[in-house]
Amino acid sequence: MRFPHHRPRVWAVSAVVAVASLTTTAALMPQAGAAAGRTAAAAAAPQLIASTVEDEGANCPVSPGQTPSNAKLPDPFTTSDGTRITTTADWQCRREEIKRQAEATVYGTKPARPSSVTGTVSRTGITVNVSDQGRSASFSASVDLPSGTGPFPAVIVLGGLGADTATIKASGAAIINFDPTTVGKEGTPRSSKQGAFYSIYGSSSSTGLLMAWSWGVSRIIDVIQSADGSVIKKDAAGVTGCSRYGKGAFVAGAFDQRIALTMPIESGSGGTDAFRSIPTESGSQPLSSAYSEQPWLGDAFGSYTGNPAGLPVDTHEIVGMVAPRGMFVMENPHVDWLGAKSGSVAALGGAEVFKALGAGSNISYWSDVADGTHCAVRPEWKAPLQASIQKFLLGTGSAPAVFRVAPSKAGDLASWRTWTTPTLTDGGTSSGTSTGTSTGTSTGTSTGTSTGTSTGTSTGTSTGTSTGTSTGTTGGGTGGCTATFTLVNSWTGGYQAEVAVRDSGTTALSSWRVGMTLASGQTVTSLWNGVNSGTSGAVTVSNAPYNGTVAPGASTTFGFTAGGNATPPTALTCTGS
Repeated sequence: MRFPHHRPRVWAVSAVVAVASLTTTAALMPQAGAAAGRTAAAAAAPQLIASTVEDEGANCPVSPGQTPSNAKLPDPFTTSDGTRITTTADWQCRREEIKRQAEATVYGTKPARPSSVTGTVSRTGITVNVSDQGRSASFSASVDLPSGTGPFPAVIVLGGLGADTATIKASGAAIINFDPTTVGKEGTPRSSKQGAFYSIYGSSSSTGLLMAWSWGVSRIIDVIQSADGSVIKKDAAGVTGCSRYGKGAFVAGAFDQRIALTMPIESGSGGTDAFRSIPTESGSQPLSSAYSEQPWLGDAFGSYTGNPAGLPVDTHEIVGMVAPRGMFVMENPHVDWLGAKSGSVAALGGAEVFKALGAGSNISYWSDVADGTHCAVRPEWKAPLQASIQKFLLGTGSAPAVFRVAPSKAGDLASWRTWTTPTLTDGGTSSGTSTGTSTGTSTGTSTGTSTGTSTGTSTGTSTGTSTGTSTGTTGGGTGGCTATFTLVNSWTGGYQAEVAVRDSGTTALSSWRVGMTLASGQTVTSLWNGVNSGTSGAVTVSNAPYNGTVAPGASTTFGFTAGGNATPPTALTCTGS
């Protein structure tokens, strides 16, 4: 996304060819050898989780078909033929189905690895030479190494605009500066796209620039993998970008399973923002604008700009494609055009996939920032950025495992989904479900080990088992109301929690209010999806303007962080009207 006042020239758009969505007509089966590839990666670097192959599900039997229109976010855990997945092996092919649906309707096809990819890796640069289908193209990227002898993990920075490069280098990772416009040039009509990708696959290719950029990132990784590993590590790549380059980083990380850490920043419409949510968010860039501003999205997406409910996928599932690898989504709530509320909806939805795979701590999200400058380097992001690099690229320390959602742009996942989240097993059965909106690394009354850094710019960490529920029920107005407290994450000097508000009556609530008494020394430091009165002692939280209505049997949630010990609040009550 470019800022509105930096909008480039808009070119004429050729006719759009609609592409059918996908379905599965055969049983989902894992790709032969994919598990072995991941096993080999684990043997080489047991603390890293990236794959050794670009697409583990390439051989999954996924076939074209139709998917019914759905105004809610599609269920990531149900295949197009209605099969509910229950195992991690099922997810591998479900992910492939989502991938191909996204290619067919959103981004355009990412071709399989070319027949020939060669190049060089030095301490100052990378060269890439690609040949496929009788055509060839070349491009390059520069390398900026941290202090030390190496070899180093590396973060590929799109367009020179992404996460704080000084912090990345200080954390021990190299910077690979990649100009994605060399493989997919902006300012071209859809009928005559230019760049290395289109030199090989044709200027009239229906694949958009974002997928072309993703292809370029993958070819850089091909060269790194084929090098001797003396400069850049072969199995520890990250990707980042801001604004339109944030869109590209998001797509690159989702579509290449060799990328260990994906860090999109302020990517907006066409990036992480949920397509179905964008039209409901005042001031956010319309889908039609994101489609026409540049040929970023695939040609087929033009058929859905006015009907996102017709898409077989949404961006929460693209976020889910990154799982269980590392992800840190950064957003700016101060610029309406960037649609941070829709971004939080997608991040919360995608986090459910991470949780289902037992990797809930591997995704972090942060939009609660003070500086509204587009693509600014923000102090709030420094600690989780450092932790993410250490965990996912260096294989040390703990993931930040934090969700900091700006109250002004907080999405409500409960209002966007009708599905529950299974716990995918290595066997053949599901071991549980969770419901409601999640803002952390666990939901409901689940029990698990949480590891994370404190919020803000604190760097303290704590590892341990964090659980806890407390419920209170009162009748009120036209319906009953139940509040359930869940401790999501804790660290030295603070914790993160979620409160689920459920309509336990027979008539819909139009508003709700939760009361609770915090333990001595506890203070609320941030709160989302609600409006609080008081920050210590007796605290009351009322619904936000957008989540007061709760249907009988349904629920919504609010979350908060607090300083102090992690003792659950007492005197928890809920009143609905």
